[in-house]
Amino acid sequence: MARPPQDAKIKMDEILDVAEPLFAANGYRKTTIRDIAKALGGAQGLLYYYFKSKEEILEALINRQIAHFWADISTMASSADMLPPRKIEFVVHTFFRTAHYKDGLFLDFLHDEKHLHIKNKIFQQAALLLKPSLLRIIEEGVRKQYFAITHLPVALTFIMSIMLCLADTLCEKIPDEEMTYHLQMASSLMEKALGVPENTLHLSLVTA
Repeated sequence: MARPPQDAKIKMDEILDVAEPLFAANGYRKTTIRDIAKALGGAQGLLYYYFKSKEEILEALINRQIAHFWADISTMASSADMLPPRKIEFVVHTFFRTAHYKDGLFLDFLHDEKHLHIKNKIFQQAALLLKPSLLRIIEEGVRKQYFAITHLPVALTFIMSIMLCLADTLCEKIPDEEMTYHLQMASSLMEKALGVPENTLHLSLVTA
């Protein structure tokens, strides 16, 4: 009898729940498929039924965190309790908090040039998820006259580019002091793209 799809999803989540603390405690490189299978109490063959490799397991973990990130952003974008400039800040701060999940577990993986193809794929997926919510925030800001934009698609493209630039910088694992300068530059560029006065946006290293 074929395995019901929901059973596969439950089992995959179980594998991810077991693998994540192992990666966090021992590091991605030192954690083996055997370690994960042992913690699951099953054979490696069963694990390979759901994931082709250790790399695929971590990629699935990253995508799961991106899904949480998107859910938070989507909910906030529809909220009437936050002003549009604060929503832009929330996007950046939530992005940073997601990137530093488990003390930057995923950044260690994405920093490795051997995983560049996965990094690019993840960035593309994250951008596709983020773009509609970011558009909604900007449209609200224009409608309520917080943002002075003459060509919204161009502003959206520039802000998405700034977010991707920040993502690349995070993967380089630069010191916090240098990252602060990047955020200051990002604030200035976003303010220009949104047509708001200087010092309207306040971006900082928020990881808690």
